[in-house]
Amino acid sequence: MNKVIFVFVLALSLVYQSFAQSENPNEIFEDDPIGRSAPNTITTAVPFLMIAPDSRAGGMGDAGAATSPDVNSMHWNPSKYMFCENEMGVAISYTPWLRQLVPDMNIGHIVGYYKLDAENTLAASLTYFSLGSITFTDIVGSTIRDFTPNEFSIDFAYSRLLGKKFSGAVAVRYIHSNLTGGISNSGAESHPGNSVAADVAFFYKSDNIKLAGMNSNLMWGLNISNIGNKMSYTSNDLRYFLPTNFRMGIAYSLELDEYNKLMLTVDMNKLLVPTPPVYRKDTAGWVYDDNGNYVIDYGKDPNISVPAALFSSWTDAPGTNSPFAQDGSPSVFREEFAEIQWSIGLEYWYSNVFALRAGYFNEHQYKGNRKYFSMGAGLKLNVFGLDFAYLIPTSQQHPLQNTLRFTLTFDIAGLNEEGS
Repeated sequence: MNKVIFVFVLALSLVYQSFAQSENPNEIFEDDPIGRSAPNTITTAVPFLMIAPDSRAGGMGDAGAATSPDVNSMHWNPSKYMFCENEMGVAISYTPWLRQLVPDMNIGHIVGYYKLDAENTLAASLTYFSLGSITFTDIVGSTIRDFTPNEFSIDFAYSRLLGKKFSGAVAVRYIHSNLTGGISNSGAESHPGNSVAADVAFFYKSDNIKLAGMNSNLMWGLNISNIGNKMSYTSNDLRYFLPTNFRMGIAYSLELDEYNKLMLTVDMNKLLVPTPPVYRKDTAGWVYDDNGNYVIDYGKDPNISVPAALFSSWTDAPGTNSPFAQDGSPSVFREEFAEIQWSIGLEYWYSNVFALRAGYFNEHQYKGNRKYFSMGAGLKLNVFGLDFAYLIPTSQQHPLQNTLRFTLTFDIAGLNEEGS
């Protein structure tokens, strides 16, 4: 047991040292000739699709692309379902949101899967985000009506075994976002946003690898999620990208002995949507071209199609074609690299019954500045399991700070066995 505690504390210290950074928001861009003094954050429609819905991954710094498969794999990597130990399962998660400010914002998530046979699995989920009650008023402050904005997504996934150690999956998602309740603004009528998106995912899990006489497994996962048409909320031509995301991770699990198991995992995430460019501005204000469009000084035009954004988003940051990037210098990709979010997580299981988790999430100061530690615990019995997660921000306020999240999982096959 002392060995387990030592390894756990050592890994946590490595997490901190790997991600600790200066709080200077221009640390990477201190010699950027563009002279930007504000963060260049990428924004999209329906960001709730990127919120970790389950407490297991939430306790490991929001890492889940390559972790051992479980019922909540839909959000992280649906191809993992082929390697689930049980034939079917269901999970329910609840996440309070901004609980320090309002009492009625929350995210609910229900997911389930069923193995058709040894090579095919189906899964489905529902995520519902309630933004609480809001009172709409007119220009003089008179009450128009009360409204409860809400968003939800319905997902279906098909996973198939592509080899003894390799699986793939596709998922489709219907997204509904009702934020205004039909209120008109500046002559433009608003309406709920609707879209359809797809995921493509892959997962690899090695056979047992011997390390110093102990069994271990190496796992790798990739998920490109939310590939779909842009979303509109008004009758004008304004349309917003979905949070199309590239997620890749690697995990290594080690059976220390008959009762103790440890897993370390690392994820990287990058939004595959355009980075806002830097527009030209002079003493008279913004500069326009002959067609009435803003003139771009650095970066690329963000008004492109979704397929084009999947590729151009890797090279469109303003820093990549500024005077700072010359002669093929590695600094060409500095801002693109800053757009990658990193998650690292650690999970310890005792006798496959009790789990402890910890992790860290890092987002560059220039791209949102979300940095936080997380911790969690889990209990798994024959029929059900219960997981908790808690988040500790290190750089700024976070909607989930001082909030306890929980996930309840059910092994349907085990429930049938108990009943018989």
